[in-house]
Amino acid sequence: MAGIFGTDGVRSRINTGPMRAEFIVRLALAAGEYFIVKNDSYHKSTKPIVVIGKDTRLSGYMLESALVSGFTSIGMDCRLTGPIPSAGVAYLTHSLRAELGVMISASHNPHFDNGIKLFGPDGFKLEDDIELEISNLLQGSISLAKPESLGRARRMIDSVARYVEFSKAKFSPQLSLDSVKIVVDCANGAAYKTAPETLRELGAHVIPISVEPDGLNINAKCGATSPQNLASEVKAHNADIGIALDGDGDRLILCDERGELHDGDSVLAVLALEMHRSETLSGPVVGTFMTNLGLERFFQENNIPFSRSNVGDRYILESLKRDGGNLGGEPSGHILLPEITKCGDGLIAALKILELLVKNQKTASALLHLFTPIPQKLVNLSNIDNAVLQKDTVKNEVEKIKNNLGDRGRILLRPSGTEPVIRIMVEAEEEVLVDKTINELSKILKKN
Repeated sequence: MAGIFGTDGVRSRINTGPMRAEFIVRLALAAGEYFIVKNDSYHKSTKPIVVIGKDTRLSGYMLESALVSGFTSIGMDCRLTGPIPSAGVAYLTHSLRAELGVMISASHNPHFDNGIKLFGPDGFKLEDDIELEISNLLQGSISLAKPESLGRARRMIDSVARYVEFSKAKFSPQLSLDSVKIVVDCANGAAYKTAPETLRELGAHVIPISVEPDGLNINAKCGATSPQNLASEVKAHNADIGIALDGDGDRLILCDERGELHDGDSVLAVLALEMHRSETLSGPVVGTFMTNLGLERFFQENNIPFSRSNVGDRYILESLKRDGGNLGGEPSGHILLPEITKCGDGLIAALKILELLVKNQKTASALLHLFTPIPQKLVNLSNIDNAVLQKDTVKNEVEKIKNNLGDRGRILLRPSGTEPVIRIMVEAEEEVLVDKTINELSKILKKN
């Protein structure tokens, strides 16, 4: 983490901490100062540009206005996209040769949270050292633009269409979705227009659900974090496949024609095997410490190189860049294809799966069932200070449990980088052992 930034930008409950209007103005000033000075934009013939996108949260209007106030007062022109996935902001930032891209979103969190994700001129999320410099600039004095040098703000009326065309171009022109019936759950979020439109224009019969955002229903019992309704709709409509995205469209969970759900590990297995067979896979596939042991064993059986990173798509990307890889992901549904798109993109990942579905003429269940996951459960404990994980008594008790598990399972305890909770992950070959271990760990953390 770097200064005010967590594992995925700045995030908090709205009107608290960094998600207050006055703080966001200050953040825009600091980010603008960094990119204007670093890129020597004072000497450009045109004003530096910042692309600002958002999801469908009610608070997005407030934060968008605060960002515009900060950026224009330091002399940057703002291009406002309206609701669009994070990957759309990444794409447009690079396409428009902007100095900076900003996505207003708390991703999979409820409506009362919001966040800020920053993208550099290359379209990739900012690296830790840049976020730290921006955090430091927040603490000092920032010079504002002269009256004649203020920036301007205007809305992009074609942002959705541009991103739809970008997405369509990533689907093989030799293939068609004419015969495929798809249920797509957009989580009442940023992809509520782009995902159904892209799939329709590629020929699919699309049944969109959770595409009526009201500012408060984003991720509410829908989307990638609650895909049970998707499974019901797939079966009710006799669809070939179901696609669930999250609030900002960077996660993907799939549902096969039988109503069975498949997480990011299943998607990673399918893409990795295809890329390995076609000799287009570079470097090791990168998962995280949450990646299922069953997937790791599948990669070993198929001689596919694999490595683990810390949890979070930014850390996956760092590993991919370091090792020259071109595929990574995590069970939550973040799939990274850096040669195709600049950040996690649920729609693009889904299109790659749909290509294989059509090309191989398989059912979704046959395509997605490549390995048997080891029983794994994730529990979130709230209202517990993260410092408990650093206590010697807790460390000792956890170590005893790990030793008792031995080779039969894995334990991961960590504070969330996006929510005020401690996450407990337990994986073991017997489900009874998983439940028993989670109960023991929960008791240890709660009593300390």
